[in-house]
Amino acid sequence: MNLLLIDDHPPVRDGFAYLLRKLDDQAQVDQAGDCAQATALAGRRDYKLILLDMKMPGLNGLDALAAIREAFPSSLVVIVSGEDAHPRVVRQAIERGAVGYIPKSSSTEVMIGALRLVLAKGQYIPPTLLGEIVAGDAKALSEQQLEVVRRVARGMQNKEIARELEISDATVKAHLSAAMQKLKARNRTEIVYVAAKLGLKLV
Repeated sequence: MNLLLIDDHPPVRDGFAYLLRKLDDQAQVDQAGDCAQATALAGRRDYKLILLDMKMPGLNGLDALAAIREAFPSSLVVIVSGEDAHPRVVRQAIERGAVGYIPKSSSTEVMIGALRLVLAKGQYIPPTLLGEIVAGDAKALSEQQLEVVRRVARGMQNKEIARELEISDATVKAHLSAAMQKLKARNRTEIVYVAAKLGLKLV
């Protein structure tokens, strides 16, 4: 697995390189000190995962994220930050293609868990920010959408949900898709996780 670290502090990059090799001891970890160095690597390797610090000299912030997403369109990009981000900034990063946001202050266990979730096609947002980011969207769930999410949480498949709610499979899929979009979830497992974190009553 090829991985790329983008951070202007070499000791921080070395720390993350060590962490990433805990995920895969055969990982090839490349490093870049800024966006220009990173984008120069485009096309040389197929990076599965990119860790990006958005506060660096030169191109930074959401502009840095946009440049990295353009240069590496097939890579999973996770933001790592030494500062507590405003929920609005995290939301914008996710909306612009990042699949996670990890504070550098997180424990090793949390970081590894977050990266494993991302590599499994999930999305990681710190629990302390999650409610603030998506709470407004959760309130927008219709009762029917919530009923579908509740049954997904019980492990029911779409056909079972359709029978119980007396609706078609297509309607179940439509409700689930709408709920996932509102809660910024990418799969069935993640929507249950997000809904539980928001305190939605699932049983």
